Amino acid sequence: MKILLLGGSSFLGRAFASEALARGHEVTTFNRGRAATDLPGVEAVRGDRDSADDLARLAEGRRWDAVVDTSAQQPAQAAHSARLLRERSGHYTLISSVHAFADWPARVVDETSPLHACPADTPPGQEFSAALKAGCERAVLEYFGAERALVLNSGLLIGPYEQGGRLPWWLERMARGGRVLAPGEPGRPMQLIDVRDFAVFGLDLLTAGTAGRFLTTAPPGRLTFGEFLAGCAEAAGRADTELVWVPDGPLTAEGPDSVQPWSELPLWMPDVPEAAGTWLADTGRAEAAGLRCRPFAETARDTWAWLRQRGPADDTEADGRKRGRILHGIEPAKERRLLDTPARSD
Repeated sequence: MKILLLGGSSFLGRAFASEALARGHEVTTFNRGRAATDLPGVEAVRGDRDSADDLARLAEGRRWDAVVDTSAQQPAQAAHSARLLRERSGHYTLISSVHAFADWPARVVDETSPLHACPADTPPGQEFSAALKAGCERAVLEYFGAERALVLNSGLLIGPYEQGGRLPWWLERMARGGRVLAPGEPGRPMQLIDVRDFAVFGLDLLTAGTAGRFLTTAPPGRLTFGEFLAGCAEAAGRADTELVWVPDGPLTAEGPDSVQPWSELPLWMPDVPEAAGTWLADTGRAEAAGLRCRPFAETARDTWAWLRQRGPADDTEADGRKRGRILHGIEPAKERRLLDTPARSD
């Protein structure tokens, strides 16, 4: 098949490109060339998807069997590309997010759950919000229709080349050793999907011409937070690291050492009603369609190997925290203070 990747050079796009090339497909990538280099073997077209001229240049004289859109963040972006490509491609896969569901993370969601009320014609340049992904979905469906559009609502993606800084932060924190603040309860469930498994599933559906919506993340109950942290420690070669479990209460109590969930201690979400469905998304439809997820230990090992090969990154503070849209990681001094409080749980 001839496949166009909107994105295609970093993390999720890279995983799709790698898997598609391995299957013998012809791959065109369209991106600005700033985040990462394209994989050998792709036809790399440089351009900005917000530029009408760049998109027109991409489409001129080309046709594809399928489009995979890994980079749409604004409904206007999705609408522009879908409108331009609807006569140049038979199928359009949009990578959306669990964030598009209005009930998430407070409730368990599935493919029938209501979306945020964000229209397809939302003006460009909107500030980031979860609702924008819902608008992107409506824009693609408007131009490709339900018969030619595939929407994959992604859960939290991890694996080699991760840019979010969540799994990499925990791996590098474990590598530093010592006493490690482990937040919440070790038995709390998690849903994390390896980006490579996501790409395999997406391409399986795409090549079969499948349309519709699939909530795509690891099935509930496959991993706990305790297993996640232990797996990170083992992958980083520090299986003897001392995990010190601190309950939600002391971490969320008001004061200078209150911890911001999700960012200061990545992937930790307190047990509160407004987040009750965070790690309970229903993946039954995706599993029935063939979704398979590798063990977390394999993802952790491969991600640690990539981090060591990559070496120091320019998105990392001197104290190990990861810069990005959100700064991930807790200050070492703050972590030590919390570990030394009487309220901690060993």
